[in-house]
Amino acid sequence: MNHWLKIVLLPFACLYGFITSIRNLLYDWHFFKQKKFDVHTIGVGNLSVGGAGKTPLVEFIVKLLLKEGFRPATLSRGYKRKTSGFVLASVNSTAEDIGDEPLLYKYKYNIDVAVDARRVNGVKKLLALDKPPGVIVLDDVFQHRAIKCGLNIVVSDYHNLFFNDTMLPAGTLREFATGITRADVIIVSKTPERTSAVDIRNIIKDIKPKAHQKVYFSYLQYGELFSISNSADKIDTLKDLFRFRLIAFTGIANAAPMINYLKEYAAEVKHLPFSDHQEYTPKHLQDIEAYYHSIEGGNKLMVTTEKDLMRLKNTSVWHIAERMNIFVLPVEVTFKDKEEEFNNLILKYVRTNRIHHEKYS
Repeated sequence: MNHWLKIVLLPFACLYGFITSIRNLLYDWHFFKQKKFDVHTIGVGNLSVGGAGKTPLVEFIVKLLLKEGFRPATLSRGYKRKTSGFVLASVNSTAEDIGDEPLLYKYKYNIDVAVDARRVNGVKKLLALDKPPGVIVLDDVFQHRAIKCGLNIVVSDYHNLFFNDTMLPAGTLREFATGITRADVIIVSKTPERTSAVDIRNIIKDIKPKAHQKVYFSYLQYGELFSISNSADKIDTLKDLFRFRLIAFTGIANAAPMINYLKEYAAEVKHLPFSDHQEYTPKHLQDIEAYYHSIEGGNKLMVTTEKDLMRLKNTSVWHIAERMNIFVLPVEVTFKDKEEEFNNLILKYVRTNRIHHEKYS
């Protein structure tokens, strides 16, 4: 953002911050009620708007819970869906029904996935199912204080850490940085591979975690590209990608890590950015394909993200997308040497008997 524009917007940012602070105080002082449920609830959120990396973290937690024999469900607002109220995903759901991120959870893990702007109502509906979940992972819930999660995880992008940011609209913060004190776990996401131990110590020093808070650094790990028309058709990034020129199109908040990764391995990368959660139309795909064909020579691929794939599966465009030469780059998070510690933290919480444990009762 332009420096002078930021200065102009600061009074509005202060006003917005004041309003959110009053709201938080009303919750802290119990004027506004928070609902606690007798089920394990893990909230994953952030202090800022934009792509901090919550989706791959939710996936990481879901995979861990499934591996350990738990019955997880996810609940989120369902951003940019065309439905309203509570919707429980089915095998026939689309991004228009529930949003791209919830659809991704359903598509990859076939668990109970629900969307509801009123999270308290959403949890009640999930618990009323014939086979209710044992753990509910709530996506983007940190500012939704009507529900009190048993474990609160806040994600902050390494390249835009919350303590260096300012309030909307001058910055990207949804509330003042002091709100981080409500978190049990703070995760610095998208940490560069070559980040030194000194840099990590300095960031922890700037975060100033409280005694009850744990801080972890997560790293993006990309998988093999696969064709949207045949998932068995894959390209080994390290061995084969150098032979290809890529046209990457993305409708996500922050595509920079993905584009930088592809540039390390591909012969050439051209990027066509769309707005976050872009709803693709036939015209969009026709324009992408026309650009693809305008580039002379062979060994070309179109590349996109898993979240974009969910929106490409909408009935209005899938018949076009599936015949295009589109590959998907999957991504997941890793915690390097701290992964076992993070896993144990999650598992310790979900194995706790809520009724007999003071922190989570």
